[in-house]
Amino acid sequence: MITYDFLQKYWWFIMSLLGGLLVFLLFVQGGQSMINSLSRKEDEKKLLVNALGRKWEFTFTTLVTFGGAFFASFPLFYSTSFGGAYWAWMILLFCFVLQAVSYEFQSKPGNIYGVNVYRAFLFINGVLGTFILGVLVATFFTGSEFTVGKGNIAGLGTVGPVISQWQNPLHGLELFANLRNLCLGFAVLFLARTLASLFFVNRLSHEVLEKRSRKFVLFNGAPFVVFFLVFLIWTLFAEGYAVDPGTKDIYLEKMKYLHNFIDMPLVMILFLLGVVAVLYGIFQTVFSAKFKNGIWFSGAGTVVTVTMLLLVAGYNNTAFYPSSVDLQSSLTLQNSSSSEFTLSAMAVVSLFVPVVIAYIFYAWRALEKKRLSLDDLNSDGHTY
Repeated sequence: MITYDFLQKYWWFIMSLLGGLLVFLLFVQGGQSMINSLSRKEDEKKLLVNALGRKWEFTFTTLVTFGGAFFASFPLFYSTSFGGAYWAWMILLFCFVLQAVSYEFQSKPGNIYGVNVYRAFLFINGVLGTFILGVLVATFFTGSEFTVGKGNIAGLGTVGPVISQWQNPLHGLELFANLRNLCLGFAVLFLARTLASLFFVNRLSHEVLEKRSRKFVLFNGAPFVVFFLVFLIWTLFAEGYAVDPGTKDIYLEKMKYLHNFIDMPLVMILFLLGVVAVLYGIFQTVFSAKFKNGIWFSGAGTVVTVTMLLLVAGYNNTAFYPSSVDLQSSLTLQNSSSSEFTLSAMAVVSLFVPVVIAYIFYAWRALEKKRLSLDDLNSDGHTY
């Protein structure tokens, strides 16, 4: 029999998987941040833009799906985070709007701003979009300043129907003052740039750009490993937000996230395998001139690693969105999810996810029958 508890955990797994896919697809943003530094000539820039332009909708669609699914499955998180830390979320969403506008209009007839303005927008999206997303995800482990009063939904509280209140007047900007948040922000930024470099090595039929991309794998891979290890080690040995399974009270537990890995050995094994796959793709590309498939090893490893890391944030009696000012206001899978009926109905819809993934795979392969070259751009009827 499918229980309410199973549905809550099932949907946290779905959200974690979507999060892993989103972080992998951020290679588009990472590539945008390197268009000017990786290329020297206009035709090289155009080749990079078009290689990324054929993939940007995958990232955008996954981001929208991630947000929509979070709203449907865990609405209290959606209202608390989006309604409280709205400056961080608004800047993030604005960055993605800039991306969509840039790809659609930079090569349109009558472009009065010039192509360089839109490429600057792509750069902003590439840097800020990845960095801010990393900072926001880090709050699943570091906490945010909010309080929740569920009694307010019936008008019983002192603030009427307002369920959650953000306790910092900066409304999300304060998240950038937390050093651990910044570490994950930089880790996601450099991971996106590393994956983009691996993508260019695999996708482009351009000897000069391929050679430069291999160097950029090392230049970006090294700081990614450093920032990620700092965040991971810091998190594993820091206090975490545990939930008493009997009373549902929330308390601080030393090395909670390390304990979660130990208590869930399958999650720990998959996490380690994901990390190894990411590193394998990086090292093989850097040290083997003939190796071009690093994006698939590091990409798959990214999906698995991020998915397992998010599972650790919510499973095993853990508050996935902790409040640093009021422990009992922290959000858990049990106190922030939709009703059992809603989760059950959505579970039926989620059975179509493999069909969607199959379509993405088909569309991806259809766009990559061969490696992209300058000749392809000249013969293509649609270029960015």
